[in-house]
Amino acid sequence: MGDKGAQHLGDALRINTTLTTLLLDLNKIGAQGAQHLGDALRINTTLTTLNLQNNYIGDEGAQHLGDALRINRALTTLDLGWNRVGDEGARHLIDALQDNKTLTTLNFEGNDEIGDGEVQHLDDALRNNRVIR
Repeated sequence: MGDKGAQHLGDALRINTTLTTLLLDLNKIGAQGAQHLGDALRINTTLTTLNLQNNYIGDEGAQHLGDALRINRALTTLDLGWNRVGDEGARHLIDALQDNKTLTTLNFEGNDEIGDGEVQHLDDALRNNRVIR
């Protein structure tokens, strides 16, 4: 699929009013693909589950998704396992939890680049966010 496929999916998500689950694991969408999906999530009001495992989105892609989470009020599950997200990307996602009150599940599994400092930051954010499990 790559980032071009993610761009097409993002375009479709902007106007789609029925899809609730999208599983895109192992599609090599990268940071640019995550940007396209993040832009769509700012508008989409029906998607509740998004699996982006193993897509090499990195810190830049995580930032785009974090920015989208600040606005999106539909997504309840976001799986970002095994995406080479480090401290910077984790920080953007964690900061978005301050604004987002609908996300209940966030998976960071396998992002070994996230250090102890960001884990502490996540702990602090979760103390203020009573929605995420």
